[in-house]
Formats: sequence, structure tokens, C-alpha cells
Amino acid sequence: MLKSLFALPSTVWLLGLVSFFNDSASELVYPLVPLYLASVLMAGPKALGIIEGIAEATGSLLKLFAGVLADRTRSTKYWVVAGYSLAALGRPILALAGSWPVVLALRFSDRVGKGLRSSPRDAMLALCVAPHQRGLAFGFHRALDNAGAVVGPLLAAWLLYRGMPIRDILLWTLAPGVMTVALALCIREPRREAPLHKPAFSWTLQGFPPVFKRYLLVLALFTLGNSSNMFLLLRAREMGLAESQVPLLWALASGMAMLFSTPLSALSDRLGRTRLIVGGWAVYGVFYLLLGLNGHNLWLLWPLFAFYGLFMAATEGAEKALVADLAPKELLGTAYGWFNLTAGVMLLPASMLFGWLWQTNSPETAFGFSAGCAILAALLLKFWVPTRSAHASGQPLER
Repeated sequence: MLKSLFALPSTVWLLGLVSFFNDSASELVYPLVPLYLASVLMAGPKALGIIEGIAEATGSLLKLFAGVLADRTRSTKYWVVAGYSLAALGRPILALAGSWPVVLALRFSDRVGKGLRSSPRDAMLALCVAPHQRGLAFGFHRALDNAGAVVGPLLAAWLLYRGMPIRDILLWTLAPGVMTVALALCIREPRREAPLHKPAFSWTLQGFPPVFKRYLLVLALFTLGNSSNMFLLLRAREMGLAESQVPLLWALASGMAMLFSTPLSALSDRLGRTRLIVGGWAVYGVFYLLLGLNGHNLWLLWPLFAFYGLFMAATEGAEKALVADLAPKELLGTAYGWFNLTAGVMLLPASMLFGWLWQTNSPETAFGFSAGCAILAALLLKFWVPTRSAHASGQPLER
């Protein structure tokens, strides 16, 4: 495993370090937003659902836009740098927010940055490695990303424990943001062969195989039940978990994802992407059922969130590697644009529906709905999306 990791191109390592510093800032903020909304701005689950849904959906529209332009210009680096720069500037300004609509506006700008960088970055990763290294490369990138997601919440928990106000903590996110942009500027643009014809954008996904389109439909169903992770933290807080322990809970999930992302994603290079994704989605469904039904046992939150980290480890890298397996090489940026658009746009109805079900019915109803979507999506991916995984030699999938 170590030999394979050191054989990866420097671009993979640099992108991993960029994600590490970016997520150390982003995930420092992430568990504080529901606390900030509830304790400082006095907003509830509905406001949280609107903020996260609109922010994520808008960012996803830009992911498609940036992916298409990356293919047409055959350039990915400048979109990556611009996206990380915008996020680095927007996060500290959250400390100045005086109402939840202002938080919405700032989260909106943060997601615009993510929208600009995500698809070009994923295309860059896929382009700089061989097909048999895709699972390993995406898994390693996700491992460093999740390492940042461990550092951020741990730092947030320590600062909360020391009594630092949430507003002051938000201001400190500027430091890792500066490191993120500096490292992004060091990345080299990967070489891309000039296509015979300039890729033309089509809302009907012309040029993509049918199996890729089916994959997007199944992904949309899963994402309808995959609302903002902030609801998980809000559930833990409402069950009685101490405010200072909420970031630690998210750090546990991210830590599990960090430890297992690389080996599990690399396993998809040998055993197949679909098997790993189906297993991960099934784990997600069980997690949501148990969290919804668990109303009082605080000790159970810790093994449950560790379980959730395994879901992230098994699926995050494999889902993206499968995109590169199914899409034409000259349309990789656009393919990741469609992938990110599908996942992100569905977060708007997912988060708003989850918040509405929670507030008007019960948490059990909301969590049960999400679990049902995940199980159904796993079954459809297994039996309706006819993919056969490539071997380590890089053989193409059936289309």
C-alpha cells in the first residue's frame, strides 16, 4: 500500500494537502454553524434546512458550469485556485453575521467557491493517474480531506472548552485558508490531449453512455435521503450531548473516514466500485434508522458515528472513481460537473424535506425517510445499473 501511495504523482499529494488545510478550516466551522444558529441567532431546523439546501444546490450548479469550462479550455488549475481562494475569504466573515439570512449569504459564497473548484479538481485527479490507480488516488485524496475534517472539529472543541466565543473561533479560519491557497498555486496543470472536436455541452447528456445516465438517476435518489450532516449534529445536541462534545463526535466520524478511505477505495480497484458503493449505502441506511430510533442513549452516539465514518470511507472515493470509469476522457470535467450537480441540487429538497419532516412530524420520521431512500438506491445500483468493474489493468467497463 505504501509503495503504491508513494508512486502517485505529486499532483495527487498536493491536492490532498490543499484539501487537508481547506477542510481543517471548513470543518472547524461546520459543527459550529448549527450551534451558532441555535444559541446566538435563535434559528431552528427549518432555517438550517433552508441555509444548507440553498447553499449546496447553488454550489452544485457552478460545479457543472466549471466542469464544462474546464473541458472546453482544457484547463483545471485556475478554477481550483479561484474556488479555494473564495472559500478562504468567506469563512472568517461568518463571525460578523447578525442574523440567519446573513449566514445564508456567507454560506452561499463558500459554496460558490466549492462549485468553482470541485469538478475541475476531480477531473485533474482522474487525468493524472492511470485507470487502475483511480480508486487509490481518490481514496488518498479523501483520506487527507477527512484528516482535515478531524483536525478542525478537535480544534473547535478545544477552543470551546477553553471558553473562546464562537465568533472568535470563526475568525481563526483565515490561517489555514491562506495555506490552502498557497499550496494550490504550486499545482501543475496536467497534460490533456486536444480532442478532434471541441466538446459541446448538452442538457440531454449527449455523448455519455446510458449506464452513466442511470448512475446519475440512482445517485439522485440516494441524495434525496442524504440531507445536510448538520442534522446529525443537531440530533446529537437535542438528545443532550454537551455542546463541547458535538465537534468531537464529528471528529470521530471524520477520523474513521480518514483511516479507511485509502484502503477501501483502493479495494474498489480490485473488487469493483459498485460492490463497495452498495455496501456503503446500506451502512448509511442502517445508521439513519438507528440514530432516528435512539432517543436517549447518549453512549450509543459514539459507535454510531464511527459506523457513519465507514460509510464515508467506502463511498466517497469509489463514487468519484466510477464516474471516470464510465465517462469519455474528453468529457471528464463535464462528467464530474453532472455528478456534483446531481448530488448537490438534490440537497435542496433533501435538506428542506428533512427539516420539514423533523419539525412537523418527528425526528424518527425524517431519519426513516432517509434510510428508505438509501436502501432503495443501493438495490437499484446493484440490479439496474449494469456496470462491470475494470480490473487493475485498466480495462474499460461495459457500457
